[in-house]
Amino acid sequence: MGVTMDITTLAKDVTLFLTPFLPYLLKAGEKAAEEAGKKLGGDAWERAKTLWGKLRPKVEAKPAAQEAVADAAAAPQDEDAQATLRLQLKKLLAEDEELAREIGQQWTAAQAAGVTISASGDRAVAAQNITGSTIVTGDRNTVQRGKYNIKIDKASGLAIGDGARVERAGNDAEQ
Repeated sequence: MGVTMDITTLAKDVTLFLTPFLPYLLKAGEKAAEEAGKKLGGDAWERAKTLWGKLRPKVEAKPAAQEAVADAAAAPQDEDAQATLRLQLKKLLAEDEELAREIGQQWTAAQAAGVTISASGDRAVAAQNITGSTIVTGDRNTVQRGKYNIKIDKASGLAIGDGARVERAGNDAEQ
């Protein structure tokens, strides 16, 4: 169970990490793709290239995995595409113990270098630490607690509170 769970978790984590980079990784070497990939995060881009470098030959050798990568690259937010890619990565890692070990080591090093927090899907929430707070997802919610009382019908790029910021791709911030 330990090895299976490790491979399952590794496939999930690597899928969530790589998916936003896939459109750029598939065009790696092209200057525009390199620049766009770097905007997603310099260190993260380098780690994504390293992980993809190990996975790519195995993916290219398996048509189902190739299709899963192409679908995820075409629609990185599509949960079905992510699930298919996760399954294909899980199969590749389960079939090749050496690959699983190498990817596991690279993933551990990537995590040690910085915190990776991922949220996927509609109304997903991701945070490193939350204390004394209530997380509410959905539409047309009313939140009334503390200094800021708000009613939210729909929101995007929302920042509430003293010094609150919304980080966007390219490291632009809204206050």
